[in-house]
Amino acid sequence: MENRWAETTTDPLDQCVHGSRLLGGEPDLVLHGGGNTSVKVVVDDVTGDPVEVLYVKGSGWDLADIERPGFAPLRLARLRALLDVEELPDSAMMNELRCALLDAKAPDPSVETLLHAALPHAAILHSHADAVIALSNLEKPLVQEVFGDKVVVIPYVMPGFQLARKVVDLYPRHVTENTVGMVLMNHGLVTFGTDAKQAYDRHIELVTLAEEYLGEYTPGEARVPEVPAIVLAKIRSRISEAAGAPMIVSRHTTPAVMSFVGRADLADVAGRGPATPDHVIRTKRIPLIGRGATGYMADYKQYFRANATPGLTMLDPAPRVMLDTELGMLTVGRRARDADIARDIYLHTIKIIERAEAVGTYRALPPEDIFAVEYWDLEQAKLKLAGEPPEFAGEVALVTGAASGIGKACADVLRARGASVVGIDLTASESTTDYLGLQADVTDPKAMAAAIRQGVERFGGVDIVVPSAGVFPGSMPVAELSAAAWRKTMAVNSDAVAELFTQVHPLLKHSPKGGRVVVISSKNVPAPGPGAVAYSASKAAVTQLARVAALEWAKDRIRVNMVHPDAVFDTGIWTRELIEQRASHYGVLIEEYKRRNLLGVEVTSSAVARLVAELCSDTFACTTGAQVPIDGGNERVV
Repeated sequence: MENRWAETTTDPLDQCVHGSRLLGGEPDLVLHGGGNTSVKVVVDDVTGDPVEVLYVKGSGWDLADIERPGFAPLRLARLRALLDVEELPDSAMMNELRCALLDAKAPDPSVETLLHAALPHAAILHSHADAVIALSNLEKPLVQEVFGDKVVVIPYVMPGFQLARKVVDLYPRHVTENTVGMVLMNHGLVTFGTDAKQAYDRHIELVTLAEEYLGEYTPGEARVPEVPAIVLAKIRSRISEAAGAPMIVSRHTTPAVMSFVGRADLADVAGRGPATPDHVIRTKRIPLIGRGATGYMADYKQYFRANATPGLTMLDPAPRVMLDTELGMLTVGRRARDADIARDIYLHTIKIIERAEAVGTYRALPPEDIFAVEYWDLEQAKLKLAGEPPEFAGEVALVTGAASGIGKACADVLRARGASVVGIDLTASESTTDYLGLQADVTDPKAMAAAIRQGVERFGGVDIVVPSAGVFPGSMPVAELSAAAWRKTMAVNSDAVAELFTQVHPLLKHSPKGGRVVVISSKNVPAPGPGAVAYSASKAAVTQLARVAALEWAKDRIRVNMVHPDAVFDTGIWTRELIEQRASHYGVLIEEYKRRNLLGVEVTSSAVARLVAELCSDTFACTTGAQVPIDGGNERVV
């Protein structure tokens, strides 16, 4: 592993920040908030007296981007006094840690704070290094063989007070002049030094020794079968039902995944448990092998009954990772970010299992130890920090014309309310965790089918459809109508939506909360204007299409509604020249023209988008086939 130290500061805390970021930026060491670091310094308190202080990573901070405020300052003398207590329940420990803070506004100290206090060294770095965990997660661990007396080996115990007490007991008895770190069995690597740089150098040294012993891991090539989107949508529907809420399900088919799922002993090795118990809150104890979700849930309930203590409430029994020879790996989460975290963790788990099996027999902790962490109050608190999920969490919206205007506004509002969005447009748009931007022509059925399949592989299904892509061919009277303009307008505004409906209907049928469609139609449907025959006719056609779909799809729990915007000037249809022309035609200023409606308001793309999102919400759970104007009020419509 490359040593990337580049910091030149002599400030101990700044050095610790730098070392922490280096650990957090290396996925083979730390994933998604894991790991913790600390530094001990002497500072003058408010009275001017010198005080030994432990700065330790605060809960909720990620090592990859931690800053000075992310470290909680605690009185070291008080922490060391706590290590003499025989028993200290978790809630009492966290209370004592907060009472030991020098700054009431500091974040909650890491649950591993007392471990850092138990060691005499100035700087301490703790990671979940893949290579080290591979050496420790074996029937015959190779930790001592590889590291010798460079490390003290600490048998697994629950993190927190118990682990700190174990370190107090074992470390002084086994430390030698060559010792530069500790291996916490099934849990990770700790190194220390006189400063963060020395601790970091030692960390890289030990990880490199482990990597060299294990050798390179290079998965073989494997065929990736094409799976129909409906297969994934049905799987997602079953998983969401088990979870009691809509879930995002992402498919992964990297060479490492396809090679792993092709193992003859897949069910055996994957069923032994996670690489480290910290992962259980993201991946559950074991993945689902194959597609038998019912059996998996029954096994999970039995696992809960076998290990639960009175008063515990069972978490949902749905899997968070699925492994299948054809599907590859599916990861599950309440939001796309959660599914991605499960993906990242299990990709590293695959690597750990493969490397451990290459030198021995992979072994995880027994179920009871994994359960203790899965239902540990302090671990569950990490998930609760995110708060209640937003309204559309776990749901997937497909929006056409998503790169600009009303379509982009709809995508933005739906994402803001928790949905993951597949945005399709002729213009490519940048993808993010919860947004998949795809380039496709809505009039090309094959391109649209490919885009929809790609969206389903990313998020698992489709719950909401907003056909927003549209064209306005320019003003022309019927007597001068261009056949080409007519055909193009009908193709984009009407024919493409009909084709889209055909393709998405099977997916909407399997939406966990029922499918929803909101068509962006036009005020020109109830009140057409001269010179817009192609546009008005195409929007009338798509409105009739949506009304028939509302009639036919109600039995499938799919709601279909329409909105009729008018004079939405922040869209591509309205150029500056066109607005000036129309304002001049009516003999008014541009700003007056924009508000030429009963309410005297300007209708914006975001206003339309908020209405679209509301029509997809539970507020309109009993509404289908509705046509809602959003035009500021129009005498011809009213």
